[in-house]
Amino acid sequence: MKAVYCTKYGAPDVLEVKEISIPQPKENEILIKNHASSITTADTIMRTGTPWFTRLFMGFSKPKKPIMGTGYAGQVIGLGANVKTYQPGDRVYGETTFCFGANAEYVCVDVDKSIIKSIPTSLKYEEAAPICDGLLTSYNLLIDKASLKPNQHVLIIGASGSVGSAAIQIAKNIGAEVTAVCSETNAEMVRELGADHHLDYNKDDYTHNLNCYDVVYDTVGKSSFAKAKNSLKTRGIYLSPVLTLTLLGQMLLTAKTKRKKAQFYATGLEAPKVLNHFLDKLKPFIEMGKIRTVIDRRYSIEEISDAHAYIHTGRKKGNVVLVHSQALYS
Repeated sequence: MKAVYCTKYGAPDVLEVKEISIPQPKENEILIKNHASSITTADTIMRTGTPWFTRLFMGFSKPKKPIMGTGYAGQVIGLGANVKTYQPGDRVYGETTFCFGANAEYVCVDVDKSIIKSIPTSLKYEEAAPICDGLLTSYNLLIDKASLKPNQHVLIIGASGSVGSAAIQIAKNIGAEVTAVCSETNAEMVRELGADHHLDYNKDDYTHNLNCYDVVYDTVGKSSFAKAKNSLKTRGIYLSPVLTLTLLGQMLLTAKTKRKKAQFYATGLEAPKVLNHFLDKLKPFIEMGKIRTVIDRRYSIEEISDAHAYIHTGRKKGNVVLVHSQALYS
């Protein structure tokens, strides 16, 4: 099978496509014929090994897990001896989290230790593969951690990306008021997703809006609690899935206060049981079409370097997917 390898940190051209043996499922694993997988900003962090402190768990001099990718969508074709919950032919999607390995034509997944769900019949493989990036991350941070409620006002920075486009839809479906921050080029897209207001980051400064937001959700780590503080309401929260040393310090400073807080959460560190529960909560909205996956570009596995280079431009709208087969509609 073909798989994307990263054997050293560096630019997109360090990625290689290698032919390796198809893995065999262990007792609690299923073997999946992978039809599509996600390519995310987090994957570019794995490839570059930056910021440097990420190497503490990814590998200091090179990646510990060389096969790239975490989000997958495909069909079950093999079962471990102890697997009773899935059958060959089942359409599934999920996330391998820190096991990586999803940017490959086949992937083995432990049914007890991984995020795995059946694909809703209305979804194509390419639409299912990125769900555990944007949708799952934003549900975790906005609903479970920030407890966003109807009629509250949330500002979403990086609103046109994978995490941001998901956040708009989640917030609107619970009845919140949404202000989306992105370029003017993507203003129409975020409004179509449900944003009530749009701010162009090239000319509009959200920090001039004082005491306005219950939540400032920085999906790309471009702002800070210090900048957001005056725009937050008395018990407002600045939160981000992007950890920086600055944010870490701000979290420590605000940890014990009941007023404005800075928070970071790594969704991938949550227990699979918890994340599968979040996906169950999202499923009805996905099946009814109230929440959808925005696909920007599709690449073949041989074009993986081009895909990473595109993500580096910062112009990604929604999700980028790696297409492993033509069976996207079955």
